[in-house]
Amino acid sequence: MLSMLQKPRQAAAQVLNFALILSSAFMMWKGLSVISDSPSPIVVVLSGSMEPAFQRGDLLFLWNRNLLQDTSVGEVVVYNVKDKDIPIVHRVVRKYGEGEDAKLLTKGDNNPSDDTELYARGQDYLVRKDIIGSVVGYIPFVGYVTILLSEHPWLKTVMLGVMGLFAILQRE
Repeated sequence: MLSMLQKPRQAAAQVLNFALILSSAFMMWKGLSVISDSPSPIVVVLSGSMEPAFQRGDLLFLWNRNLLQDTSVGEVVVYNVKDKDIPIVHRVVRKYGEGEDAKLLTKGDNNPSDDTELYARGQDYLVRKDIIGSVVGYIPFVGYVTILLSEHPWLKTVMLGVMGLFAILQRE
């Protein structure tokens, strides 16, 4: 009788542990977002446009506080373009003005020309609201899992299935 009661309790404990892990990860992400003042404090390099500085799959850490006052030519920034979902990681090659009115022109280290072709229609430079953050650190190749999962959607299903199987079969 006692063992029958323990099975639902064990299952409930496993579900609660999994929920605790998920909520902890979410809280850490939101905490990093608040501290760095960036909606995405961590991004993955998706292309080779910044080689040799950053390789595809590198995990970048961003900082966004007082960005335009402190941003200088040569610094690597991550920015969004209107109507595009993927952030771009490129280096500032020109800066016009100072403070909140500063305008930035960027370029990938491995690209032949600046990013004006990547910007939104009618946009010739970046302004404060376009910038997600400035790169302050990185870990090489750690983000490659993200690239694999986005390029091969079936891997997400396999990974979730394996994780679910381990959660069900796990014994305390």
